[in-house]
Amino acid sequence: MSVRTPDPDWNGDEPVNQPASNPSPGWLTDIELAEIRGRLPLLYVEAVPVRVDGLGQVTEVGVLLRANAVGEMTRTLVSGRVMYGETVRDALFRHLEKDLGPMAFPLLPASPVPFTVAEYFPMPGVSPFHDDRQHAVSLVFVVPVTGTCEPRQDALEVTWMTPADAGSDAVGDEFEGGRGLLVRQALASVGALR
Repeated sequence: MSVRTPDPDWNGDEPVNQPASNPSPGWLTDIELAEIRGRLPLLYVEAVPVRVDGLGQVTEVGVLLRANAVGEMTRTLVSGRVMYGETVRDALFRHLEKDLGPMAFPLLPASPVPFTVAEYFPMPGVSPFHDDRQHAVSLVFVVPVTGTCEPRQDALEVTWMTPADAGSDAVGDEFEGGRGLLVRQALASVGALR
């Protein structure tokens, strides 16, 4: 069973539907994507969803639970590729809606400047972040959400944790690819990690 989330099809201006005869519903076929992943780093966006109080201080952190390609349950963040011709802001919003549902009501930053850039390598040990499939560069954001989060696509649930719990070593070890470190960095960037 594949847990890969296909991207919408793209005609240069907006997503479009592909004919039913196309066996791959993504913007690239699986073969094209594998070939590109073997040759070029890909650009991703990632988001650490948070709930904040009236003073803007983080009170909860949302982490996704999903099954990986081998059926193991892991924690992860909102993430996905930036498509050709898509702005970083649009990609971030699309992936937040894809993973958290249309009623999450994310508050995107006024300036799309990430709190960090994570570089994933297929070879372990090059950086703290690892992805067997590819070399990827990810712009990582902390994004407050104000609505109801109902996970979609391959996310099974959103778990809301206190910043202390989300930043703990025990929870960090449940994340795939080193993303536990990203959560700790996110919390430190907004002063929520003590």
